[in-house]
Amino acid sequence: MIGHDLEVALRWAVELAEWASRTIRDGNAGAGGPVRQKAGPADIVTDTDEAVERHVRSVLRREFPGWGIDGEEYGVEQGAPNAPHWLIDPVDGTTNYAHGLGWCSFSLGLAEPDGTPLLGVVADPWRGEVFTAVRGGGAHLNGVPIRAADHTTLTGHVFLTEWAAHAHWPGLDALLAELAARHCTARVMGSTALSLAQVAAGRATATAIGAFHPVDGLPALLIATEAGAVAMPPLPAYDEPLLLAAPGAAAEAAEVWRATVAREGAGSR
Repeated sequence: MIGHDLEVALRWAVELAEWASRTIRDGNAGAGGPVRQKAGPADIVTDTDEAVERHVRSVLRREFPGWGIDGEEYGVEQGAPNAPHWLIDPVDGTTNYAHGLGWCSFSLGLAEPDGTPLLGVVADPWRGEVFTAVRGGGAHLNGVPIRAADHTTLTGHVFLTEWAAHAHWPGLDALLAELAARHCTARVMGSTALSLAQVAAGRATATAIGAFHPVDGLPALLIATEAGAVAMPPLPAYDEPLLLAAPGAAAEAAEVWRATVAREGAGSR
């Protein structure tokens, strides 16, 4: 990856994120418009999801014709051999969006063929925020550098997580109970990308995801780690759990993780 190409890719990614944010806001009349089921009642799609991804794909094909694309709604388009590939989640948090709840995001990333992230952009349409990162270049929020919180404990702070669609994932109930015992407040917000990005912004001390999916998780993971957050594991495999924590609280978070999620996962094998 040539540095100049990455700079150009980031400029296009930010421009597309800003366009997507406007489109998401404009499409949210009433409760977000008609919805259709995909895999089941808790897995839905709206016209906005599809329209945003179609437009983003068309721009990326035109500007970066040799690069691959992997999107939430329209799947994989192979690029040239050894070329990087884009990752698009047009509306991460569709259930919130479809019900008129103002917590969803647009996520766009670029990765090496082996999955190593190169750049990440996550846009919050409702707060006018665009999180960005380039590998090795730090993380930014609306162009201003950001860092993970300097918290040294989970106690008294916020821990974000997400359901697996509508369901709890193995170890989540034990994790929530342990967090409560430590007086750490857990929140389930409804957008993986935004939940991970809040660690980058220093708002949440940690975030846990039961099944990591690169399309909605990799861009925000890069943003958070470039902001100094600690990822466990550093680059999860598909469907593998992910724990992300501010550096000063990472040891405690890992301890809680091993006592709950890791233990329950080991017991199920």
